[in-house]
Amino acid sequence: MQEYFTFRVKLGEYEIHLEGTHEKVIKTIEELPELIGKVKKAFDNVKPKTITTLTVKTEPQKEDKQIQKYPKILPTENCKEAVVRILETEWGKWRPRIINELNEALQANGLNYPKRVLTGALSNLTRNGKIRRWNTDAGFVYILVEKDAVEAKGETK
Repeated sequence: MQEYFTFRVKLGEYEIHLEGTHEKVIKTIEELPELIGKVKKAFDNVKPKTITTLTVKTEPQKEDKQIQKYPKILPTENCKEAVVRILETEWGKWRPRIINELNEALQANGLNYPKRVLTGALSNLTRNGKIRRWNTDAGFVYILVEKDAVEAKGETK
């Protein structure tokens, strides 16, 4: 079994994330200048017609914290399963959630996982394509991958 390897670098507004075996990632890094040239050329011909701005509310206001209700989920000892259950609720679908919100929701359900266990579960779920993650000013946010979108990719009409 070959070693799994991840390489990630961010330069300014550009970010590269490579995953695979160590050998394949290193080979791709060597081919990176050529790949970037091809990608840049492909995007030079594409002119966006509209610009969409997405604003993600990542922290409730102070008065909202007292009122905020967390969803109830069935108890489980598996952190990954608990995270998926939380994100499957209306609360989890309403908007992407930061790790502290997820941790508070789990604690409200009597599920107290160490932060390293929660971060490991989130990374694993992201790697397996069950949740999406992206970085914001408030940190990484997480949301469940929509099943319809995943199934639609495999369909042909």
